[in-house]
Amino acid sequence: MYLGIDLGTSELKLVLLDRQHRLVASVGERLTVQRPAPLHSEQSPADWWDAMTRAMARLQAGQAAALAQVRAIGLSGQMHGAVLMDAAGEVLRPAILWNDGRSGAECAELEAACPRLHAIAGNLAMPGFTAPKLLWVRRHEPEVFARTATVLLPKDWLRFMLTGERVGEMSDAAGTLWLDVAERRWSAEVLAACGLTEAQMPRLVEGSEASGTLRPELAARWGVPAGVIVAGGGGDNAASAVGIGAVRPGEGFVSLGTSGVIFLTSDRFRPNPANAMHAFCHALPGTWHQMSVMLSAANGLSWVTRLVGAASEGALLEQVAQLTPQQRERAPLFLPYLNGERTPHNNPHAQGSFFGLTNEHDAAALGWSVIEGVTFGLLDGWHALGVQPGEVAGLTLVGGGARSGLWAQLLADAIGVPMVTRHGGEAGGALGAARLAWLADGGTLDQVCPAPEIAATFSPDPAETARLAARHARFRALYRAVEGLFPVG
Repeated sequence: MYLGIDLGTSELKLVLLDRQHRLVASVGERLTVQRPAPLHSEQSPADWWDAMTRAMARLQAGQAAALAQVRAIGLSGQMHGAVLMDAAGEVLRPAILWNDGRSGAECAELEAACPRLHAIAGNLAMPGFTAPKLLWVRRHEPEVFARTATVLLPKDWLRFMLTGERVGEMSDAAGTLWLDVAERRWSAEVLAACGLTEAQMPRLVEGSEASGTLRPELAARWGVPAGVIVAGGGGDNAASAVGIGAVRPGEGFVSLGTSGVIFLTSDRFRPNPANAMHAFCHALPGTWHQMSVMLSAANGLSWVTRLVGAASEGALLEQVAQLTPQQRERAPLFLPYLNGERTPHNNPHAQGSFFGLTNEHDAAALGWSVIEGVTFGLLDGWHALGVQPGEVAGLTLVGGGARSGLWAQLLADAIGVPMVTRHGGEAGGALGAARLAWLADGGTLDQVCPAPEIAATFSPDPAETARLAARHARFRALYRAVEGLFPVG
Protein backbone atom coordinates (compact mmCIF):
# COMPACT_ATOMS: atom_id res chain seq x y z
CA MET A 1 0.00 0.00 0.00
CA TYR A 2 1.26 3.52 -0.87
CA LEU A 3 0.10 6.86 0.51
CA GLY A 4 0.05 9.86 -1.83
CA ILE A 5 -0.21 13.40 -0.43
CA ASP A 6 -1.08 16.32 -2.72
CA LEU A 7 -0.90 19.84 -1.29
CA GLY A 8 -2.92 21.95 -3.72
CA THR A 9 -3.95 25.58 -3.52
CA SER A 10 -7.59 24.88 -2.69
CA GLU A 11 -7.37 21.38 -1.22
CA LEU A 12 -5.03 18.94 0.47
CA LYS A 13 -5.76 15.42 -0.82
CA LEU A 14 -4.66 11.98 0.38
CA VAL A 15 -5.00 8.72 -1.56
CA LEU A 16 -4.14 5.12 -0.76
CA LEU A 17 -2.96 3.03 -3.72
CA ASP A 18 -2.50 -0.72 -3.67
CA ARG A 19 -0.20 -2.83 -5.86
CA GLN A 20 -3.07 -3.70 -8.20
CA HIS A 21 -3.38 0.04 -9.04
CA ARG A 22 -6.62 0.35 -7.12
CA LEU A 23 -7.39 3.59 -5.31
CA VAL A 24 -8.42 2.18 -1.96
CA ALA A 25 -9.37 5.53 -0.43
CA SER A 26 -9.28 9.27 -1.07
CA VAL A 27 -9.95 12.14 1.34
CA GLY A 28 -9.57 15.89 0.98
CA GLU A 29 -9.55 18.96 3.18
CA ARG A 30 -10.32 22.42 1.79
CA LEU A 31 -7.82 25.27 1.94
CA THR A 32 -8.30 29.02 1.50
CA VAL A 33 -6.07 31.72 0.05
CA GLN A 34 -5.44 35.07 1.69
CA ARG A 35 -5.04 38.20 -0.45
CA PRO A 36 -3.94 40.92 1.97
CA ALA A 37 -3.10 43.41 -0.81
CA PRO A 38 -3.49 43.72 -4.59
CA LEU A 39 -1.44 41.05 -6.43
CA HIS A 40 -0.71 39.25 -3.13
CA SER A 41 -1.60 35.58 -2.62
CA GLU A 42 -0.60 33.78 0.58
CA GLN A 43 -1.35 30.80 2.80
CA SER A 44 -0.23 29.90 6.30
CA PRO A 45 1.81 26.68 6.39
CA ALA A 46 0.17 25.95 9.73
CA ASP A 47 -3.14 25.64 7.87
CA TRP A 48 -1.57 23.01 5.59
CA TRP A 49 -0.51 20.98 8.61
CA ASP A 50 -3.92 21.33 10.23
CA ALA A 51 -5.49 20.04 7.00
CA MET A 52 -2.97 17.20 6.92
CA THR A 53 -3.77 16.08 10.45
CA ARG A 54 -7.53 16.28 9.84
CA ALA A 55 -7.23 14.30 6.61
CA MET A 56 -5.09 11.62 8.26
CA ALA A 57 -7.56 11.33 11.12
CA ARG A 58 -10.37 10.76 8.62
CA LEU A 59 -8.30 8.23 6.69
CA GLN A 60 -7.39 6.38 9.87
CA ALA A 61 -11.02 6.26 10.97
CA GLY A 62 -12.04 4.51 7.76
CA GLN A 63 -8.91 2.75 6.55
CA ALA A 64 -6.86 1.73 9.60
CA ALA A 65 -6.07 -1.71 8.13
CA ALA A 66 -4.85 -0.19 4.86
CA LEU A 67 -2.69 2.38 6.66
CA ALA A 68 -1.05 -0.45 8.58
CA GLN A 69 0.15 -1.83 5.23
CA VAL A 70 1.70 1.40 3.91
CA ARG A 71 5.23 0.82 2.61
CA ALA A 72 6.09 4.35 1.42
CA ILE A 73 4.69 7.88 1.22
CA GLY A 74 4.92 10.27 -1.73
CA LEU A 75 4.40 14.02 -1.95
CA SER A 76 3.00 16.32 -4.61
CA GLY A 77 2.28 20.00 -4.28
CA GLN A 78 1.64 23.44 -5.65
CA MET A 79 4.86 24.78 -7.12
CA HIS A 80 6.83 28.01 -6.69
CA GLY A 81 5.65 28.94 -3.18
CA ALA A 82 8.16 30.34 -0.69
CA VAL A 83 8.18 29.05 2.89
CA LEU A 84 10.84 30.90 4.89
CA MET A 85 12.22 29.26 8.02
CA ASP A 86 14.67 30.43 10.65
CA ALA A 87 17.56 28.37 12.04
CA ALA A 88 15.22 26.69 14.55
CA GLY A 89 12.83 25.59 11.80
CA GLU A 90 10.13 28.13 12.64
CA VAL A 91 8.14 29.69 9.79
CA LEU A 92 8.86 33.41 9.55
CA ARG A 93 5.88 34.66 7.50
CA PRO A 94 2.94 33.34 5.46
CA ALA A 95 3.97 31.42 2.35
CA ILE A 96 3.93 33.50 -0.85
CA LEU A 97 2.13 31.40 -3.47
CA TRP A 98 2.58 30.58 -7.15
CA ASN A 99 -0.16 32.99 -8.26
CA ASP A 100 1.25 35.97 -6.34
CA GLY A 101 2.10 38.82 -8.70
CA ARG A 102 3.80 41.35 -6.44
CA SER A 103 7.41 40.82 -7.60
CA GLY A 104 7.35 42.23 -11.12
CA ALA A 105 10.08 44.79 -10.40
CA GLU A 106 12.23 42.10 -8.80
CA CYS A 107 11.98 39.98 -11.96
CA ALA A 108 13.62 42.77 -13.94
CA GLU A 109 16.20 43.11 -11.18
CA LEU A 110 17.07 39.41 -11.35
CA GLU A 111 17.31 39.39 -15.14
CA ALA A 112 19.76 42.31 -14.94
CA ALA A 113 21.78 40.82 -12.08
CA CYS A 114 22.14 37.39 -13.72
CA PRO A 115 22.59 37.66 -17.51
CA ARG A 116 22.90 33.86 -17.83
CA LEU A 117 19.60 33.23 -16.06
CA HIS A 118 17.78 31.91 -19.14
CA ALA A 119 20.58 29.52 -20.03
CA ILE A 120 20.78 28.17 -16.48
CA ALA A 121 17.14 28.09 -15.40
CA GLY A 122 15.60 27.72 -18.86
CA ASN A 123 12.85 30.19 -17.98
CA LEU A 124 12.08 33.86 -17.85
CA ALA A 125 11.95 35.53 -14.47
CA MET A 126 8.24 35.75 -13.68
CA PRO A 127 6.50 36.90 -10.49
CA GLY A 128 5.11 33.39 -9.97
CA PHE A 129 8.56 31.86 -9.53
CA THR A 130 10.23 31.58 -6.15
CA ALA A 131 13.42 33.58 -6.70
CA PRO A 132 11.75 36.98 -7.33
CA LYS A 133 9.66 36.45 -4.19
CA LEU A 134 12.84 36.33 -2.11
CA LEU A 135 14.11 39.50 -3.75
CA TRP A 136 10.79 41.13 -2.79
CA VAL A 137 11.21 39.96 0.80
CA ARG A 138 14.79 41.24 0.86
CA ARG A 139 13.58 44.68 -0.24
CA HIS A 140 10.33 44.99 1.71
CA GLU A 141 10.90 42.75 4.75
CA PRO A 142 14.67 42.91 5.35
CA GLU A 143 14.40 41.66 8.93
CA VAL A 144 12.63 38.49 7.70
CA PHE A 145 15.18 38.00 4.92
CA ALA A 146 18.05 38.34 7.38
CA ARG A 147 16.59 35.59 9.60
CA THR A 148 15.90 33.18 6.72
CA ALA A 149 18.00 30.07 7.18
CA THR A 150 16.09 27.78 4.81
CA VAL A 151 13.71 28.28 1.88
CA LEU A 152 11.34 25.39 1.23
CA LEU A 153 8.65 24.80 -1.38
CA PRO A 154 5.18 24.01 0.01
CA LYS A 155 5.24 20.21 -0.25
CA ASP A 156 8.83 20.19 1.01
CA TRP A 157 7.71 22.02 4.15
CA LEU A 158 5.18 19.22 4.63
CA ARG A 159 8.08 16.78 4.21
CA PHE A 160 9.98 18.66 6.93
CA MET A 161 7.01 18.22 9.23
CA LEU A 162 6.73 14.54 8.32
CA THR A 163 10.42 13.61 8.49
CA GLY A 164 12.39 16.47 10.04
CA GLU A 165 14.48 16.59 6.83
CA ARG A 166 15.10 19.69 4.70
CA VAL A 167 14.88 18.02 1.27
CA GLY A 168 13.60 19.02 -2.16
CA GLU A 169 13.43 17.28 -5.51
CA MET A 170 14.20 18.21 -9.11
CA SER A 171 10.80 18.93 -10.66
CA ASP A 172 9.72 21.36 -7.96
CA ALA A 173 13.19 22.89 -7.57
CA ALA A 174 13.21 23.67 -11.31
CA GLY A 175 10.35 26.09 -10.65
CA THR A 176 12.37 28.26 -8.30
CA LEU A 177 14.78 29.71 -10.97
CA TRP A 178 17.65 28.66 -8.65
CA LEU A 179 18.17 25.27 -10.30
CA ASP A 180 20.59 24.54 -13.13
CA VAL A 181 17.90 22.57 -14.93
CA ALA A 182 20.15 20.79 -17.43
CA GLU A 183 22.60 19.70 -14.71
CA ARG A 184 19.90 19.06 -12.04
CA ARG A 185 21.71 20.92 -9.24
CA TRP A 186 21.45 24.28 -7.46
CA SER A 187 23.06 27.19 -9.29
CA ALA A 188 25.38 29.15 -7.01
CA GLU A 189 25.36 31.93 -9.62
CA VAL A 190 21.60 32.54 -9.56
CA LEU A 191 21.43 32.13 -5.79
CA ALA A 192 24.14 34.75 -5.35
CA ALA A 193 22.13 37.17 -7.51
CA CYS A 194 19.35 36.82 -4.93
CA GLY A 195 21.63 37.25 -1.91
CA LEU A 196 21.36 33.55 -1.02
CA THR A 197 23.68 30.54 -0.80
CA GLU A 198 23.33 26.80 -1.30
CA ALA A 199 23.42 26.42 2.49
CA GLN A 200 19.92 27.95 2.56
CA MET A 201 18.59 25.43 0.05
CA PRO A 202 17.33 21.93 0.83
CA ARG A 203 19.24 18.82 -0.19
CA LEU A 204 18.03 17.52 -3.57
CA VAL A 205 16.90 14.02 -4.55
CA GLU A 206 15.08 12.63 -7.57
CA GLY A 207 11.32 12.29 -7.21
CA SER A 208 11.49 8.50 -7.21
CA GLU A 209 14.18 8.35 -4.51
CA ALA A 210 13.79 8.14 -0.74
CA SER A 211 14.19 11.47 1.04
CA GLY A 212 13.77 10.39 4.67
CA THR A 213 11.55 8.36 6.97
CA LEU A 214 8.33 9.25 8.76
CA ARG A 215 8.82 10.57 12.28
CA PRO A 216 8.21 7.74 14.79
CA GLU A 217 5.62 9.71 16.74
CA LEU A 218 3.58 10.34 13.56
CA ALA A 219 3.80 6.69 12.51
CA ALA A 220 2.49 5.68 15.93
CA ARG A 221 -0.30 8.27 15.88
CA TRP A 222 -1.53 7.33 12.39
CA GLY A 223 -1.04 3.58 12.60
CA VAL A 224 1.60 3.48 9.88
CA PRO A 225 4.51 1.02 10.14
CA ALA A 226 7.69 2.39 11.71
CA GLY A 227 10.46 3.37 9.31
CA VAL A 228 8.19 4.08 6.33
CA ILE A 229 10.15 6.01 3.69
CA VAL A 230 9.02 9.32 2.20
CA ALA A 231 9.83 9.66 -1.51
CA GLY A 232 11.11 12.82 -3.15
CA GLY A 233 7.78 13.26 -4.92
CA GLY A 234 7.09 15.95 -7.50
CA GLY A 235 5.67 19.32 -8.26
CA ASP A 236 1.94 19.08 -8.90
CA ASN A 237 2.17 18.87 -12.66
CA ALA A 238 5.08 16.44 -12.79
CA ALA A 239 3.32 14.24 -10.24
CA SER A 240 0.10 14.40 -12.25
CA ALA A 241 2.06 13.27 -15.31
CA VAL A 242 3.36 10.26 -13.37
CA GLY A 243 -0.19 9.54 -12.25
CA ILE A 244 -1.59 9.38 -15.79
CA GLY A 245 1.47 7.62 -17.24
CA ALA A 246 2.95 10.59 -19.15
CA VAL A 247 6.51 9.50 -18.49
CA ARG A 248 7.90 9.05 -22.04
CA PRO A 249 8.76 11.63 -24.74
CA GLY A 250 5.71 13.02 -26.52
CA GLU A 251 3.29 12.01 -23.76
CA GLY A 252 1.46 14.72 -21.89
CA PHE A 253 -1.73 16.22 -20.56
CA VAL A 254 -3.93 19.28 -20.34
CA SER A 255 -4.91 20.27 -16.81
CA LEU A 256 -8.07 22.27 -16.17
CA GLY A 257 -7.55 23.00 -12.51
CA THR A 258 -7.49 26.38 -10.79
CA SER A 259 -4.78 27.18 -13.31
CA GLY A 260 -4.44 25.71 -16.79
CA VAL A 261 -1.46 23.68 -17.96
CA ILE A 262 -0.24 21.87 -21.04
CA PHE A 263 2.51 19.43 -20.11
CA LEU A 264 4.77 17.45 -22.49
CA THR A 265 7.42 14.95 -21.41
CA SER A 266 10.86 15.11 -23.03
CA ASP A 267 14.12 13.19 -22.84
CA ARG A 268 16.14 16.39 -22.95
CA PHE A 269 16.15 19.98 -21.72
CA ARG A 270 14.21 22.08 -24.30
CA PRO A 271 13.95 25.68 -23.08
CA ASN A 272 12.04 28.42 -24.93
CA PRO A 273 11.97 31.39 -22.54
CA ALA A 274 11.21 33.89 -25.31
CA ASN A 275 7.61 32.63 -25.35
CA ALA A 276 7.32 32.36 -21.55
CA MET A 277 7.31 28.58 -21.84
CA HIS A 278 8.55 26.60 -18.85
CA ALA A 279 11.26 23.96 -19.22
CA PHE A 280 11.61 21.93 -16.03
CA CYS A 281 12.96 18.65 -14.75
CA HIS A 282 10.45 15.82 -14.60
CA ALA A 283 10.02 13.90 -11.34
CA LEU A 284 11.90 10.96 -12.88
CA PRO A 285 15.69 10.70 -13.38
CA GLY A 286 17.04 11.74 -16.79
CA THR A 287 13.68 13.19 -17.85
CA TRP A 288 12.48 16.76 -18.41
CA HIS A 289 9.27 18.41 -19.51
CA GLN A 290 7.95 21.49 -21.26
CA MET A 291 4.97 23.30 -19.86
CA SER A 292 2.75 26.22 -20.74
CA VAL A 293 0.83 27.74 -17.83
CA MET A 294 -2.13 30.10 -17.62
CA LEU A 295 -3.13 31.42 -14.23
CA SER A 296 -6.94 31.14 -14.47
CA ALA A 297 -8.62 28.11 -16.01
CA ALA A 298 -11.36 26.31 -14.06
CA ASN A 299 -11.11 29.31 -11.75
CA GLY A 300 -12.69 31.33 -14.57
CA LEU A 301 -15.67 28.99 -14.76
CA SER A 302 -16.13 29.22 -10.98
CA TRP A 303 -16.02 33.00 -11.23
CA VAL A 304 -18.61 33.33 -14.01
CA THR A 305 -20.87 30.83 -12.23
CA ARG A 306 -20.94 33.14 -9.21
CA LEU A 307 -21.27 36.20 -11.45
CA VAL A 308 -24.46 35.01 -13.17
CA GLY A 309 -25.92 33.39 -10.04
CA ALA A 310 -26.05 29.87 -11.46
CA ALA A 311 -26.75 27.06 -9.02
CA SER A 312 -23.49 25.29 -9.87
CA GLU A 313 -20.83 25.08 -12.54
CA GLY A 314 -22.50 21.96 -13.88
CA ALA A 315 -25.86 23.74 -14.11
CA LEU A 316 -24.29 26.60 -16.04
CA LEU A 317 -22.56 24.19 -18.44
CA GLU A 318 -25.92 22.50 -19.06
CA GLN A 319 -27.24 25.89 -20.21
CA VAL A 320 -24.15 26.44 -22.34
CA ALA A 321 -24.68 23.08 -24.05
CA GLN A 322 -28.08 24.28 -25.32
CA LEU A 323 -26.57 27.15 -27.33
CA THR A 324 -26.78 26.80 -31.09
CA PRO A 325 -23.63 27.11 -33.22
CA GLN A 326 -24.86 30.53 -34.33
CA GLN A 327 -25.29 31.69 -30.71
CA ARG A 328 -21.77 30.49 -29.86
CA GLU A 329 -20.44 32.35 -32.88
CA ARG A 330 -22.10 35.58 -31.68
CA ALA A 331 -21.00 35.18 -28.05
CA PRO A 332 -18.63 37.80 -26.61
CA LEU A 333 -14.92 37.18 -26.63
CA PHE A 334 -13.44 36.73 -23.17
CA LEU A 335 -9.89 37.49 -22.09
CA PRO A 336 -9.38 34.98 -19.24
CA TYR A 337 -6.66 36.83 -17.33
CA LEU A 338 -8.37 37.14 -13.96
CA ASN A 339 -5.04 36.74 -12.11
CA GLY A 340 -2.60 38.08 -14.70
CA GLU A 341 -0.97 35.66 -17.13
CA ARG A 342 2.16 33.59 -17.74
CA THR A 343 2.46 31.78 -21.06
CA PRO A 344 2.85 33.39 -23.54
CA HIS A 345 2.40 36.95 -22.26
CA ASN A 346 4.30 36.98 -18.95
CA ASN A 347 2.08 39.84 -17.80
CA PRO A 348 1.05 39.91 -14.12
CA HIS A 349 -1.02 43.03 -14.82
CA ALA A 350 -3.22 41.44 -17.51
CA GLN A 351 -6.91 41.48 -16.63
CA GLY A 352 -10.04 39.71 -17.78
CA SER A 353 -12.69 41.31 -19.97
CA PHE A 354 -15.72 40.55 -22.12
CA PHE A 355 -15.79 42.15 -25.57
CA GLY A 356 -18.86 42.34 -27.79
CA LEU A 357 -21.69 42.27 -25.25
CA THR A 358 -25.23 42.95 -26.52
CA ASN A 359 -28.77 42.74 -25.14
CA GLU A 360 -29.13 39.21 -26.52
CA HIS A 361 -26.40 37.74 -24.33
CA ASP A 362 -27.41 35.74 -21.27
CA ALA A 363 -25.76 33.54 -18.65
CA ALA A 364 -25.23 30.72 -21.15
CA ALA A 365 -23.47 33.03 -23.60
CA LEU A 366 -21.14 34.32 -20.89
CA GLY A 367 -20.44 30.76 -19.74
CA TRP A 368 -19.50 29.76 -23.29
CA SER A 369 -17.30 32.84 -23.64
CA VAL A 370 -15.37 31.95 -20.52
CA ILE A 371 -14.64 28.31 -21.39
CA GLU A 372 -13.79 29.38 -24.94
CA GLY A 373 -11.48 32.13 -23.67
CA VAL A 374 -9.69 29.71 -21.35
CA THR A 375 -9.37 27.29 -24.26
CA PHE A 376 -7.85 30.03 -26.42
CA GLY A 377 -5.40 30.84 -23.64
CA LEU A 378 -4.36 27.19 -23.60
CA LEU A 379 -4.07 27.25 -27.40
CA ASP A 380 -1.66 30.18 -27.12
CA GLY A 381 0.36 28.02 -24.73
CA TRP A 382 0.25 25.08 -27.14
CA HIS A 383 1.75 27.26 -29.86
CA ALA A 384 4.48 28.42 -27.45
CA LEU A 385 5.55 24.78 -26.96
CA GLY A 386 6.56 24.61 -30.63
CA VAL A 387 5.02 21.17 -31.15
CA GLN A 388 5.58 19.78 -34.63
CA PRO A 389 2.72 18.13 -36.58
CA GLY A 390 2.42 14.48 -35.62
CA GLU A 391 4.74 14.84 -32.60
CA VAL A 392 1.87 14.36 -30.14
CA ALA A 393 -0.76 11.72 -30.84
CA GLY A 394 -3.11 12.82 -28.07
CA LEU A 395 -3.33 14.42 -24.64
CA THR A 396 -4.94 13.28 -21.41
CA LEU A 397 -7.35 15.76 -19.83
CA VAL A 398 -7.16 16.11 -16.05
CA GLY A 399 -8.42 18.48 -13.37
CA GLY A 400 -11.89 19.59 -12.36
CA GLY A 401 -12.71 20.85 -15.86
CA ALA A 402 -12.12 17.36 -17.23
CA ARG A 403 -15.58 16.40 -15.94
CA SER A 404 -17.15 18.45 -18.76
CA GLY A 405 -17.46 16.61 -22.07
CA LEU A 406 -18.42 19.93 -23.68
CA TRP A 407 -15.14 21.52 -22.62
CA ALA A 408 -13.12 18.44 -23.55
CA GLN A 409 -14.51 18.53 -27.10
CA LEU A 410 -13.85 22.26 -27.34
CA LEU A 411 -10.21 21.69 -26.39
CA ALA A 412 -9.82 18.88 -28.93
CA ASP A 413 -11.30 21.05 -31.66
CA ALA A 414 -9.19 24.11 -30.80
CA ILE A 415 -5.83 22.39 -30.33
CA GLY A 416 -6.41 19.86 -33.10
CA VAL A 417 -5.35 16.69 -31.25
CA PRO A 418 -7.53 14.08 -29.51
CA MET A 419 -8.29 14.53 -25.81
CA VAL A 420 -8.87 11.51 -23.59
CA THR A 421 -10.09 11.23 -20.03
CA ARG A 422 -8.95 8.31 -17.90
CA HIS A 423 -10.44 6.36 -15.02
CA GLY A 424 -8.83 7.60 -11.82
CA GLY A 425 -7.52 10.75 -13.53
CA GLU A 426 -9.33 12.89 -10.96
CA ALA A 427 -6.79 11.74 -8.36
CA GLY A 428 -4.19 13.88 -10.15
CA GLY A 429 -1.03 14.69 -8.27
CA ALA A 430 -1.98 12.54 -5.28
CA LEU A 431 -1.98 9.42 -7.47
CA GLY A 432 1.36 10.44 -8.96
CA ALA A 433 2.76 10.96 -5.48
CA ALA A 434 1.67 7.45 -4.49
CA ARG A 435 3.29 6.05 -7.63
CA LEU A 436 6.54 7.88 -6.85
CA ALA A 437 6.43 6.31 -3.39
CA TRP A 438 6.04 2.90 -5.07
CA LEU A 439 9.07 3.62 -7.29
CA ALA A 440 11.09 4.65 -4.22
CA ASP A 441 10.10 1.30 -2.69
CA GLY A 442 11.71 -0.56 -5.61
CA GLY A 443 8.98 -0.64 -8.26
CA THR A 444 9.91 -0.38 -11.95
CA LEU A 445 8.62 2.28 -14.36
CA ASP A 446 6.70 -0.21 -16.49
CA GLN A 447 5.19 -1.83 -13.41
CA VAL A 448 4.24 1.38 -11.63
CA CYS A 449 3.39 3.91 -14.36
CA PRO A 450 1.01 2.48 -16.96
CA ALA A 451 -1.56 4.88 -18.39
CA PRO A 452 -4.91 4.31 -16.66
CA GLU A 453 -7.78 2.95 -18.75
CA ILE A 454 -9.37 5.46 -21.13
CA ALA A 455 -12.82 6.61 -20.05
CA ALA A 456 -13.70 8.74 -23.10
CA THR A 457 -12.07 10.04 -26.28
CA PHE A 458 -12.80 13.39 -27.91
CA SER A 459 -11.54 13.66 -31.49
CA PRO A 460 -11.11 17.01 -33.28
CA ASP A 461 -13.75 18.09 -35.79
CA PRO A 462 -11.86 19.80 -38.65
CA ALA A 463 -14.78 22.13 -39.38
CA GLU A 464 -14.88 23.29 -35.76
CA THR A 465 -11.09 23.64 -35.71
CA ALA A 466 -11.32 26.04 -38.66
CA ARG A 467 -14.20 28.01 -37.12
CA LEU A 468 -12.40 28.35 -33.80
CA ALA A 469 -9.20 29.45 -35.57
CA ALA A 470 -11.05 32.52 -36.85
CA ARG A 471 -12.39 33.30 -33.36
CA HIS A 472 -8.93 32.74 -31.91
CA ALA A 473 -7.44 35.28 -34.33
CA ARG A 474 -9.90 37.87 -33.02
CA PHE A 475 -9.06 36.84 -29.45
CA ARG A 476 -5.36 37.46 -30.05
CA ALA A 477 -6.08 40.80 -31.72
CA LEU A 478 -8.20 41.82 -28.71
CA TYR A 479 -5.32 41.16 -26.30
CA ARG A 480 -2.94 43.22 -28.45
CA ALA A 481 -5.48 46.06 -28.59
CA VAL A 482 -5.96 46.33 -24.83
CA GLU A 483 -2.52 45.25 -23.56
CA GLY A 484 -1.43 48.83 -22.97
CA LEU A 485 -4.57 49.66 -20.98
CA PHE A 486 -4.01 47.29 -18.06
CA PRO A 487 -3.18 49.25 -14.86
CA VAL A 488 0.31 48.57 -13.53
CA GLY A 489 0.00 50.12 -10.10
